[in-house]
Amino acid sequence: MIYIVMGVSGAGKTRIGELLAERLSCSFTDGDAFHSEANKEKMHRGIPLTDDDRWPWLKTIRAAIEDKQRAGETAVFTCSSLKRSYRDVLRGGNSDVRFVYLKGTFEVLKARLGARTEHFFDASLLQSQLDTLEAPGTDEAIEVSIDPTPEQIVDNVVAQIQPR
Repeated sequence: MIYIVMGVSGAGKTRIGELLAERLSCSFTDGDAFHSEANKEKMHRGIPLTDDDRWPWLKTIRAAIEDKQRAGETAVFTCSSLKRSYRDVLRGGNSDVRFVYLKGTFEVLKARLGARTEHFFDASLLQSQLDTLEAPGTDEAIEVSIDPTPEQIVDNVVAQIQPR
């Protein structure tokens, strides 16, 4: 099974992804590592990415997912996965890819981004990401609030994936 922890910047994807992978005893891959230098530079300068910027990035993540699937491994990835069409690329028509949507309010997300250092994402892009976000339905993702502690969030996610 492949789990993709998704949400806008500041939702805690990396921290939750790392903790979830630890809990599931599997590998963790941060989708940000697949961004091109040009994408990172745009975001650093506060310029929103376009679909044309994102498609190669998403396809590269999908290739990494396929590698894990071919190896028969469970893995956790992170990716903002803002639109359903992006999630469709990552899913690749495969029911063994499950999304975990980290949902938070603008105020909480903005505060988290303001406290972050040494990240290429310019906090001014938060509203752009929220405007782009097509929140997944229950048919697509496990939805969890980002308000509890990271450990509680992972407890919630694990409780929802265990019966599957």
